[in-house]
Amino acid sequence: MKRLIVATVATLATLVSLPAAAQFQKPEDAIKYRQSAFTVMANHLGRVGAMANGRAPFDAKAAADNAAIVVTMSKLPWVAFGEGTDKGLPTRAKPEVWKDSAKVKDLAGKMMAEAEKFEVAAKGGNLDTIKAAVGELGKACKACHDDYRAEKYSSN
Repeated sequence: MKRLIVATVATLATLVSLPAAAQFQKPEDAIKYRQSAFTVMANHLGRVGAMANGRAPFDAKAAADNAAIVVTMSKLPWVAFGEGTDKGLPTRAKPEVWKDSAKVKDLAGKMMAEAEKFEVAAKGGNLDTIKAAVGELGKACKACHDDYRAEKYSSN
């Protein structure tokens, strides 16, 4: 039953995100949306990362539950990088993210694919496999951060 609920939530989140660009009344709404999606994703990945690094006790069920949230959240922020969302609120997105949209889209696709692999690993319950998947997902996140995420927030 819980799997059905998670699948339903994931499906609804995906469906809601498709028309999300039309839902943003102003650029600030899009900025808040994408920042929130990244924050939630990072928090849930961090929970499993803490288990993988031995900073938290390993709990296979919690790892799988958190991985499912990471997958859902990994799909959401991209719609909020639309035109005009580079200004309005402090952001860590570098200006290049809007100039290199094809590369960003490719990196986002790779990150989402690694998130799905991470979820499969977490569902398997093997800590070593989860550790490897956390590492690969971290590399995929870092690939985008290296070029498109500033260390500090800018007020644009």
